[in-house]
Amino acid sequence: MFLTDRKLILVLTSVVVSVFQSATAEEPDKNTATLRSAFKDDFLVGVALNTAQVDGRNANAGEIAARQFSALTPENDMKWQSLHPQPDRYDFKGADAYADFAEKHGMALIGHNLIWHSQTPRWVFQGADGKPATREELLKRMEDHIHTVVGHFKGKVKGWDVVNEALSDGGPDLLRDSPWRKIIGDDFLDHAFRFAREADPQAELYYNDYGLENERKRANCVKLIKGMLERKVPIDGIGTQSHFNLNQPSPGEIEKTIQAFADLGLKVMITELDVDILPGRGPQGNADINRREQADPAANPYTGGFPDDMQEKLARRYAEIFGIYLKHRRSITRVTFWGLDDGTSWLNGFPIRGRTNHPLLIDRQLKPKPAFFSVLKAGMESPAK
Repeated sequence: MFLTDRKLILVLTSVVVSVFQSATAEEPDKNTATLRSAFKDDFLVGVALNTAQVDGRNANAGEIAARQFSALTPENDMKWQSLHPQPDRYDFKGADAYADFAEKHGMALIGHNLIWHSQTPRWVFQGADGKPATREELLKRMEDHIHTVVGHFKGKVKGWDVVNEALSDGGPDLLRDSPWRKIIGDDFLDHAFRFAREADPQAELYYNDYGLENERKRANCVKLIKGMLERKVPIDGIGTQSHFNLNQPSPGEIEKTIQAFADLGLKVMITELDVDILPGRGPQGNADINRREQADPAANPYTGGFPDDMQEKLARRYAEIFGIYLKHRRSITRVTFWGLDDGTSWLNGFPIRGRTNHPLLIDRQLKPKPAFFSVLKAGMESPAK
């Protein structure tokens, strides 16, 4: 009997519904059927939140997140353009709200991210007279930024996405031809990880990327990380973002990815999980934020709501995915959803702007979907129980 049978939904709803209606308790009730309690013996269950969800402006969403999840990732407020918008100015106000929220609610805080080719101000890569910065100039800026940011949150952040999306999506090169690589060279990752370890020896350090279920990109990531390990670069884990859809990647490719990084002796994290339910024309799994596709009404079929048959498909897909994660629970240390609810998902604007997507466990009214119950059931029936 599958989870979305009405009897089982009614039983689980009776122990969950109060969590989504109440916004008064300051601490999660560990005895309530929540995601964080269901998976507490398996791995952290995390969520990426926006500023309004942690600073009190969207208090109901924040309360649901605090009750349901055991880890927290800032969606944008720890990226370079937010924290360090000008050469002589840091702004920690927004990011500090996440640290306060995580501490208040007993959530592990994940720093996202230190080095990325996107959402980094242009001045970072510029030298004198408008010319590109030299290798020495950019390395110094990297060192100062990482030491300042990681140092500011020392003791508050469990782990950092030190480098984000450095791998190439195609062509002969292993690495993306980003400004970091162009100016510093292929060893820019080594320096970033070493600077981060200097700034906080206790924080875990991760490499994070999308599309690692693709055989070519997975093999290139393994090659990249093996080289770093051989050079004694301090790296603790790999984050596979896991922006999936209803059919791809296959269960086999998901398992291969987890096992490939576990075989390196590193922690494995699912860092940005969602399931895109809208049709797309581009390459599946390519989550490069610069990717754009042309708008078409046929590619936006669920503006009036999410029909029952699609709810069932999404629930089954999430049940399948979490069955794999639980099978590999000894290797996986965290599973983070990229967004709390459908209304705030980045997939409403990617890769086509202005669509109505339904990729998460909680709907636009902040109510649990059948997919929520399929994941909750998987945790409640975990082999660890």
